[in-house]
Amino acid sequence: MRQLLAASVGNAVEWYDWYAYTFLATYIAAQVFPKGADNSLVPLLSTFAVFAVGFFMRPVGGLVMGAIADRHGRRNALTVTILLMGSSSLLVGLTPTYAAAGVLAPVVLVVARLLQGLSVGGEFAASTTFLVESAGPGRRGLFSSFQYVSTTAGQLLASGIATLLVDTLSDGQMNGWGWRIPFVLGAVLSLVGFWIRQGAQETRSEEQRRGPRPGLLEAVRRHPRESLLICGITAGGTIAYYTWTSYLPTYAELNAGVDKSDALLAGTISLAFFGLLQPVGGLLSDRFGRRPLLLFFGLGFAVLCVPLLGLLNGSFVVLLLVQCAGMVLLTGFTSISAAVNAEVFPPRVRAAGIGFPYSLTVALFGGTAPYVGTLLKDMGHAGLFPWYVAALCLGSSVVYLRLPETSRVELRR
Repeated sequence: MRQLLAASVGNAVEWYDWYAYTFLATYIAAQVFPKGADNSLVPLLSTFAVFAVGFFMRPVGGLVMGAIADRHGRRNALTVTILLMGSSSLLVGLTPTYAAAGVLAPVVLVVARLLQGLSVGGEFAASTTFLVESAGPGRRGLFSSFQYVSTTAGQLLASGIATLLVDTLSDGQMNGWGWRIPFVLGAVLSLVGFWIRQGAQETRSEEQRRGPRPGLLEAVRRHPRESLLICGITAGGTIAYYTWTSYLPTYAELNAGVDKSDALLAGTISLAFFGLLQPVGGLLSDRFGRRPLLLFFGLGFAVLCVPLLGLLNGSFVVLLLVQCAGMVLLTGFTSISAAVNAEVFPPRVRAAGIGFPYSLTVALFGGTAPYVGTLLKDMGHAGLFPWYVAALCLGSSVVYLRLPETSRVELRR
């Protein structure tokens, strides 16, 4: 329980900081970027472009922080990542407006997102390894599920605070100073996470501590097949995850005319539902295996993504049902992602081996999802986006079919 708390609380704070940006994207767009023509999507596109830029620092974070975790211990790496995230969150909260600072405003925002990307990439690498190595026999799936329980808790907190601010403050207050509150709060919460992680126990074995330290690129160089396997496993999962948990409120606003407040509320409710599903998925995988759940996710999204998004019609109830249906399918991937990844690599390079290919794939497909969806809308081809998501999920399903079952194999330490 202590290990779960140390990983989960810190991870929740990390992802709260990361997702607050997504939920408040429209307000950031209005304040930090120059306005285009009337009703132009250019400022919003710029905001999502910066969102994507942060993702492209994640592979660097996964590689560097993963190497720190493999060389100096998982706990040390987790301590560094949460301090980085707190600093970058505060920087977002203090970003000047374009009216006040001109081009300096988006520059500051880009720097903050680069630091956040570095932190989040390292967080996934270290916390995934830490969680799965802390699990007892036959419980790796359950412990793995807490990766997304805590991620969802952070996202839920970000969504809930954003909804509360939108409902209680006027548009003028939100645009003036209200959007900054979640980021300043995130910096404070990061200090709480840092304090909790000081009491965690190191999971790196004594044999690893005594052995020679792995090189920075050793995981990719010596395990290319495993690295490519992580990419194939992750591609469909990450596009579906970021579409359903982050971008769907904005997608519903742009394409179905859903009210902004209703979209945020539906996202908050569905995220709570999603978080409750994760341990169920983890337990099922410990009993029946990883591959059945992965195929449930991949084939389910390949078949149902287009019709589900096609149901959106401006109704709050329909949006909520669509989101919850997607969350059930998505659980087949998210609840066991950490366990599947950790079971692929040997302990010597496990953190860096997971962190780099996973974060690179997330950057290519997950981080660009809001930008691609908004760009297709701006080009008049919004209907292509659901097909794009479905195609990637189908591609990952092919990988799942060929994936060896690892739930009964003892984890190498």
